[in-house]
Amino acid sequence: MNRMMKIAVLSLALTGLAAGAPLVAADQQAKTVVGKKHLREQDTSRHEEWLQEQIRHRLAMLLDYTVFDNLAYRVNGSTVELYGQVTRPSLRSGAEKEVKRIEGVEKVVNKIEVLPVSFYDDRLRVQLYRTIFSDNTLSRYSLQVVPPIHIIVNNGHVTLEGVVASKTESNLAFIRANSVPLTFSVQNNLRVEG
Repeated sequence: MNRMMKIAVLSLALTGLAAGAPLVAADQQAKTVVGKKHLREQDTSRHEEWLQEQIRHRLAMLLDYTVFDNLAYRVNGSTVELYGQVTRPSLRSGAEKEVKRIEGVEKVVNKIEVLPVSFYDDRLRVQLYRTIFSDNTLSRYSLQVVPPIHIIVNNGHVTLEGVVASKTESNLAFIRANSVPLTFSVQNNLRVEG
């Protein structure tokens, strides 16, 4: 009888362990799935950061990208949307080609506007450049290969795009641009970094 009792208890214990094993395994699998999902989200986030840095770098390195052009982009998964304004059609197509060559980009939507050719606008661009960057506070921005202040002129209407260090510099660039004769309007879209 004693031996039968031990076998019954052992049998119940093993059955209980066997029944509990799937629960433990299911719990571990659930944790693994949640962990993998978290890693995928981290990988996706890192990949998007890497992709954005690659796009920014490739656009900044375009040879005909100047202070008179404005290139911007949005990343949505593997699709990149390009937008902004450029003075030459070759820059529009060059930007699209460069972004398409980046690993992980499957589709490029090119919404970059090519500004109309205008002798008047060209003269105005030069006057604006001289007026804005001749200021002692703003002159440091002109020393960069592609200055962070972009001067967009479209049929006499001026838009300032880019990034400056302070609100004071943003206001100063706006005031300087407004002082140039024969500008129809000035819109200040300069962002303060930070």
